[in-house]
Amino acid sequence: MEQLMNEFLTGKLITLKQMTSDDLTKFAQIENEIGTLLLANDDIPFPGTFEDHRTFFEGISGKKEEFIFGIFDRTSDELIGSCGVFAVNWKNSTCQVGIAIAKDWQGKGCGTDAMQTLISFIFNYIHIHKIKLQVFSFNQPAIRSYEKCGFVKEGVLRNEVFRFGTFHDMHLFGLLREDWIAAREEV
Repeated sequence: MEQLMNEFLTGKLITLKQMTSDDLTKFAQIENEIGTLLLANDDIPFPGTFEDHRTFFEGISGKKEEFIFGIFDRTSDELIGSCGVFAVNWKNSTCQVGIAIAKDWQGKGCGTDAMQTLISFIFNYIHIHKIKLQVFSFNQPAIRSYEKCGFVKEGVLRNEVFRFGTFHDMHLFGLLREDWIAAREEV
């Protein structure tokens, strides 16, 4: 039990923590990076205003159906991204997850570590059977990361998002609790 408490929301490289108002400026900066705008959602990739980010930031703290974390580097305690659980469906025991990592921290394993930590939180502390996510077909680094975390491709929404002057597919991934447990037992 003590080992589980020490590992709570802590990965090898990162720690997941609730963000405070002191993190708002850095959060807004990461959310407005071009990579985040192009990869994180299917909206028109237009930077939000500081007030847009403040409104979102303040709104997430009161929602009981969403769990948004700041991703902090374990060594420096610098905010390097955010991740979260949303669209919780208690009847069917499913949820969706999303993640954004600052450009300077991409490709260093922090995103994979954060997602593994988030998955552990979900399956150990929330009564969820299946975690779902969506990723654009051109985001191959994210796809490799999700597969490392145990996600399985379950489907494709063809020509779902318009980026770089053309349409791209959206890949749907899922991770079942029993698959996650089996993978941990193999290690």
